[in-house]
Amino acid sequence: MSLLRHDVRREPLAELSRFRGEFYSCLTARSDALFELTDAVLCGDGPVRSLAELSLVGEHRRGHGGLYAALAQGRVDADRMRQALASVPLPRAADGRLVLAVDVTCWLRPDAHTSPERILCHTYGRGKDQHIPVPGWPYSIVCALEPGRSSWTAPLDALRLVPGDDTATVTARQLRDLIERLIASGQWQARDPDVLVIADAGYDAPRLAHLLRDLPVQVLARMRSDRVLRRPAPSRQPHTKGRPPRHGGEFVFGQPDTWGTPDTETVTGTRLYGTAVARSWDRLHPRLTHRSSWAAVDGTLPVVEGTVIRLDIERLPSGATPKPVWLWWSGTGADAADSDRLWQAYLRRFDIEHTFRLLKQTLGWTCPKIRAPEAADRWTWLVLAAYTQLRLARPLAADRRRPWERPALADRLTPARVRRDFRHIRPQATCPARAPKPPRPGPGRPLGRKNARPAPRHDVHTPRKRQPTKRRTKKSATPRPRRTDEEPR
Repeated sequence: MSLLRHDVRREPLAELSRFRGEFYSCLTARSDALFELTDAVLCGDGPVRSLAELSLVGEHRRGHGGLYAALAQGRVDADRMRQALASVPLPRAADGRLVLAVDVTCWLRPDAHTSPERILCHTYGRGKDQHIPVPGWPYSIVCALEPGRSSWTAPLDALRLVPGDDTATVTARQLRDLIERLIASGQWQARDPDVLVIADAGYDAPRLAHLLRDLPVQVLARMRSDRVLRRPAPSRQPHTKGRPPRHGGEFVFGQPDTWGTPDTETVTGTRLYGTAVARSWDRLHPRLTHRSSWAAVDGTLPVVEGTVIRLDIERLPSGATPKPVWLWWSGTGADAADSDRLWQAYLRRFDIEHTFRLLKQTLGWTCPKIRAPEAADRWTWLVLAAYTQLRLARPLAADRRRPWERPALADRLTPARVRRDFRHIRPQATCPARAPKPPRPGPGRPLGRKNARPAPRHDVHTPRKRQPTKRRTKKSATPRPRRTDEEPR
């Protein structure tokens, strides 16, 4: 039995050791301090609250001064780090498809007046129907999703948005580079199904599909309930004069009399949501205009057709009144099986929220008060490398539960529970960091002398100045349908 258990653990342990060695190779300056800082994040007791406390963890053999110096002066090869994340085993859907979720999460820094490149980030949940802009550093993160109910994802890329970036263009470039890395590393073969990219309503799904049209990618995103799409242009009648129409009749999400007969309709029973009814309409596209993200396009704007899916559920786990969900898929000709597969895949997109919560609340991604955005990028890569090691150590971890917690099966351990046992897994894996040398403290600033070079202060970037508008005291019960592709700012 012990030999069998040893053989089962050999392959995951080898994969974990390989990634740790590759991760160490990505650290091109202050590599030992940065590597041990990552181990301190993984082996610490409880959530990470501050960087100074990480220097007290036994796996971190250096002082707190070297810890801060490593973040400030160290270097991480981001391109090699991205390639290392794309080379590890990735979860796949039931049909062998890679499912990627992209979303923006913010590192809020409202009081960091000396930190440059801060952007006003929209925050949610700080009050009833309140979306308060708070200065911070927004990061676009792409994760591979697992098929079943799980809080695990596989982070593959992180990119900080700088002032002046267009979210759709930057996200498309980020996804393009990621897909090319996955193809180069053998994660996608020529006969594999297309990669499914899932996004929320904040993304312009037709524009993403248009920018990624030359790659094996399908885009699935939620649309606002006030959108208006168009049907295909009707066939041109003989002897008709004038320019042929480019758009057909309107499909208004809020007006059922414009929907017509759906192409597919399925009824599925679920445990959490009760009865789920999914209806789909084929070949619908938005009417594009030379505004917003399409303003730079010269000539005739394209017609980006897709499939619209409306999902109605019976109940929500929170007890709130459920609202219909509108989805847009970049493919056409969807049958009933495709419709069910797509809306169920979209529900798995919310697993990325579990990853964001773990990165912030357990691994302490947003806890350090880092001044320079370059140091924030280094810390972000360290946290993503730590999460990837937890995912690779998942088959090796034992359930070290608290006395008041319920036992969990070995394949149902959460990332936080795997982290409790990582201290016992680490001695079996590769540890390329070298022992620290005897320190020699510097002279420091003479006692009583003030800092003669104060840090410069930076303003918060605002995308554009908007004209003052009259504030509405009451939300309209019948919002005006949006008949163009322009998203609200």
